[in-house]
Amino acid sequence: MDIVYTSGVQFAETLQSALPGLEDFWLWVTFFGDPKCVFIIYFPLTYFLLGKKVGLTVLWLGLISEWLNLMSKWLLFGERPFWWISESGFSKKKEIFLRQFPSSCETGPGSPSGHCMITGAALWPVVSILARQIAKNSKSWILKAMPFTVYFLLLLLIGLSRIFILAHFPHQVIGGILAGISLGWLLQFWVPLERGFRFYLMTSLSLWLSATVIYWTLITLGIDLNWSMKLATKWCENPKWIRMDTYPFASLCRDVATVLGLGLTFHSSSYTQLKLERLGWLQRGWCAILALVVLYFLSSIAQPQGVALWYGLNFVKYASFPWIVIILLPKAIQILASPGTQSHTE
Repeated sequence: MDIVYTSGVQFAETLQSALPGLEDFWLWVTFFGDPKCVFIIYFPLTYFLLGKKVGLTVLWLGLISEWLNLMSKWLLFGERPFWWISESGFSKKKEIFLRQFPSSCETGPGSPSGHCMITGAALWPVVSILARQIAKNSKSWILKAMPFTVYFLLLLLIGLSRIFILAHFPHQVIGGILAGISLGWLLQFWVPLERGFRFYLMTSLSLWLSATVIYWTLITLGIDLNWSMKLATKWCENPKWIRMDTYPFASLCRDVATVLGLGLTFHSSSYTQLKLERLGWLQRGWCAILALVVLYFLSSIAQPQGVALWYGLNFVKYASFPWIVIILLPKAIQILASPGTQSHTE
């Protein structure tokens, strides 16, 4: 693997030296590839602008692929460039000029790339439905190819951004892209929409318990699953760049909370009343804008330093996001719009 890692580091060095002045661009790209953007950006946008079914499909594919990504990382033990360069002694053998960034210092194993895998899976149904709609209304092969062209270009840019900031090696990016596309294609028609509350409760518990069993089984077998956290802490240039939301169990907490939040949302009396009404396009647009602002604000508020308190707050936040998107914001827009713009009853 040293040959693969060495060539990956050289490619990252080429990217950083050949594209000076583009650091902000790559940091923005890596932000939009962050798995949490599925929950705070892509889910609300697709829910309001493309419809409930598409939005929920995006959310389910995001959390399922995130859980699978976590399991894959525990089993594949992928290195990350920002620590491998020093830990392997490569930096002593050859003079290299590479920079770390605040987004570089992720604490989990590196393979496969979660940014590419999770974003790729979550956005697959979006490009699929857009491509079908364009095919119905246009004979231009250029227009028909546009959704998938943009999709693959986005994944390519996200992958390059991860290599640029030393978060991943190229083979990890390629693996993440292929896994994401495969999951999106396989699962897009198999996601649950509205089920009984027991389904959501059992799914949430199953995600948590299965991950916990796998974790402790590997620990019992003598595998140190904290190895990556130790290396990240050791070789990150700035200790402040080590973020708790990159801890392996942070993503699991997000997924478990979201599933439970969906169950609580769909089985509330407010949703029973709200689903009988239909928002107009203007109202949907305002809901989408407000959702982006509210969810981004909530996800960015100051985090407590205590681990238990941090996980507790994170769980509550992500459990509330489905309720905010599906019930709170549409209800608020209806109240603000009445009596001038009434929603349409189906």
